[in-house]
Amino acid sequence: MANMVVLIIENASPSLKGDLSRTMIEPKAGIFVGKLSALVRDKLWDKACKNIKKGGCILIYPTNNEQGYGIRTFGETTRNVINFDGLNLIKQMKDKLIDPV
Repeated sequence: MANMVVLIIENASPSLKGDLSRTMIEPKAGIFVGKLSALVRDKLWDKACKNIKKGGCILIYPTNNEQGYGIRTFGETTRNVINFDGLNLIKQMKDKLIDPV
């Protein structure tokens, strides 16, 4: 059964984005959304992790836990996932904050 998946990529190559856009849509730069089986999701995750150079990836997918979703991260992202008593929380790194102009 296919489930909704969100894959966020930072500093990805155009070829990786092209590969992901074959099975997912990109509603905003670097954010890919699709309805995928667990097998396809895991294969795309492996491909993203292998092909991301100096960037990072965040995968959000449905799973059977308190929040109803799981999160995986890889590489250097501007946000880190913190597990707090079984809950996934997001921490934005101070040194990676973008200064609004």
